Amino acid sequence: MSASILVGLEPAARLRRRIMLKGEQGTEFLLDLDEAVALCDGDGIMLDDGGIVLVTGQPEPLVEVAARTPLALVQLAWHLGNRHTDVQIVGDRLRIRRDHVLEEMVSGLGGRVTAIDAPFDPEPGAPRGAHEYVHGD
Repeated sequence: MSASILVGLEPAARLRRRIMLKGEQGTEFLLDLDEAVALCDGDGIMLDDGGIVLVTGQPEPLVEVAARTPLALVQLAWHLGNRHTDVQIVGDRLRIRRDHVLEEMVSGLGGRVTAIDAPFDPEPGAPRGAHEYVHGD
């Protein structure tokens, strides 16, 4: 069997444990995993019959952020993270979803913003349960 390509998978649709999926060439299969897995753009899923399905992310309206120096990029990443913004690191650039307030902040801090359409795979957040606290009496 040749590879099929999954299309139209937004990040929310790519965090799955169990779902029926249909590839571009019509191959249907049940994704049935022990626990939810984040499927990223470019990942592959091996089918029981040995076929491989390539996962592709749906392009989204994004902003690519660049900086003059690595230190300036880290500082921009800190400011974006401080606003609990999903961020993807792509080489020496950051990607965020379009947001005029964040774009103005980044520009004001010396960053360069470029509007693009691309799949978005934000960096994983805090582990599940990291913010759950048990309070004693």
